[in-house]
Amino acid sequence: MTAEELKGLIKTGRAPLILDVRSGFEFNSGHISGAVHAPLTSVLNVLAAVSCAKDDPVVITCEHGPRAQLAKVLLKMRGFRRVELLDGHMAHWRGMGLAVKKGP
Repeated sequence: MTAEELKGLIKTGRAPLILDVRSGFEFNSGHISGAVHAPLTSVLNVLAAVSCAKDDPVVITCEHGPRAQLAKVLLKMRGFRRVELLDGHMAHWRGMGLAVKKGP
């Protein structure tokens, strides 16, 4: 999913579940508003806690992509069908000057 598409969905109140799989320090330094902090090491536990159905859309982001790729594989292996990665991840989001929320 492109940053522009995600921004539009957020603006209209139709945002998918956004999972940010970066570390706590990275997340607190700036994340997409509404994103759920789900460090890669505990992404499945966090996903269970937010009661996400396997048909719900999920967008995963990290800083550059590798952790998000791993998280996507884990979710797909657990039967989640509508999992996408944010194109360019947080580095691209910030590079476009899009809003980030700081703190938890």
